[in-house]
Amino acid sequence: MQQLTLTRPDDWHLHLRDGEALKAVLPHTVRQFARAIIMPNLKPPVRSLADAAAYRDRILAAIPPGKQFEPLMTLYLTDNNSPEEIVKAKDSGFVKAVKYYPSGATTNSEFGVTDIRKCDRLFETMQQVDLPLLLHGEVTDPDVDVFDREKVFIERHLIPLKQRFPQLRVVLEHITTSDAVEYVLEADNIGATLTPQHLLFNRNRIFKGGINPHFYCLPILKREIHRQALLKAAISGNPKFFLGTDSAPHTRTSKESACGCAGCFSALHALELYAEAFESVNALDKLEAFASFYGPDFYQLPRNTEQITLTKTTWCIPDEVPFTESGLVPLRAGQEMTWQMV
Repeated sequence: MQQLTLTRPDDWHLHLRDGEALKAVLPHTVRQFARAIIMPNLKPPVRSLADAAAYRDRILAAIPPGKQFEPLMTLYLTDNNSPEEIVKAKDSGFVKAVKYYPSGATTNSEFGVTDIRKCDRLFETMQQVDLPLLLHGEVTDPDVDVFDREKVFIERHLIPLKQRFPQLRVVLEHITTSDAVEYVLEADNIGATLTPQHLLFNRNRIFKGGINPHFYCLPILKREIHRQALLKAAISGNPKFFLGTDSAPHTRTSKESACGCAGCFSALHALELYAEAFESVNALDKLEAFASFYGPDFYQLPRNTEQITLTKTTWCIPDEVPFTESGLVPLRAGQEMTWQMV
């Protein structure tokens, strides 16, 4: 196959940051995707409908001239959100979900939930108005190994949550383990996003030839058996699994430092990375549904009608793309790709 034509996809998990960083990275997403679920973990976070409306306006203002893109907004769940704000968010039409971060789990998560049971009144309202809950599915207990955080979260928190609120629509974001795949397959009213890095790499890639900070993300890459389980889910044709890059821009200095910020930047070449993953198991025929159909169906939105084309060709991922003060290193920078969007 030398050419692959797809219905234009959407990204169901995206970090755009704000200000100059937003202006630098948004064009990459706009080039490939028609819509994206926008993460709310700014500083300060997007906690209210007014916050979401203002952030949406800044995103719309940053879209390159002549391009079309729809940001799908989310609210940042805290211990102190109100049910009334959930109702207003649903009624707005542009807020599509509420995002749960365990406090301290990842970038800008210090405002996150300290105890998920504190939010039951909000989950009840979300279930009533049918506003999805997006989960960063990890525990942050220091006694839990970093490679087990997702599995333990499912056991301790997600299973009881779904027992309490069976009709609540949930997306388990950026799943990384066979345990998550198995749970999503078994449970009702739940979907899952899959990132390119978790489909393509296992945890050895972080340490190949030394520490590779640009492969460090949260949830962290896992064992090869888990990568294989994720890839099997992605190509399965099961509509519970759909595309979400979790593309997360950080400056080169913030990644290559004692901070070691978590996040992989893939917006530049996301579709090419997914195509490579699907091709590795002879399943390119399954890519369009995964990338373009199952996400809109879960969010009860119309599928896109425009098409994009990927061509079989060899090109090199740049070592860096312009960002703010120190540049931005794409996932797998400096290496060759075998597909390219034209």
